[in-house]
Amino acid sequence: MEANKMGNYFEDFVVGEVIKHCQSKTIFESDNNLFSLLTMNHHPVHTNIDYCKDNQHGQVLVPGTLVFCLAVHLTVMDVSGKAIANLAYENIDHLNPTFINDTIYSKTEVLSKTESKSKNDRGVVYVETVGYNQNDVDVIRFRRKILIKKRNHEK
Repeated sequence: MEANKMGNYFEDFVVGEVIKHCQSKTIFESDNNLFSLLTMNHHPVHTNIDYCKDNQHGQVLVPGTLVFCLAVHLTVMDVSGKAIANLAYENIDHLNPTFINDTIYSKTEVLSKTESKSKNDRGVVYVETVGYNQNDVDVIRFRRKILIKKRNHEK
């Protein structure tokens, strides 16, 4: 059996490739409550069932920032495990609501890759990730640029 690798090197990324990440996470009420408390998001749409009954979705809405965090971190084993740095996040689009007990999955498309002009041990990989739920409904989409190590330059 081969041990699980943490991320890929710059050379491993193929422009146009779509990576369907194997990890997933069900959002439990405790996750929602802890995240809301830690981030000081006290809006009742995230924490008050009674308040939510009379609102658009009729149930507690998971904060979009929690969904974003999960969608990013589900990609780490494949995309950014060998990252030197996350350089930019852009176009974060919240596509559909997420609720308690939804399970989040992610898939990432490699949009481009550019070798560093100043250091030959790295390059920038530009990707778009889509987070979706157990019903295959896309809930979040974002792009990011990641500075990633090249093979044979490990320190």
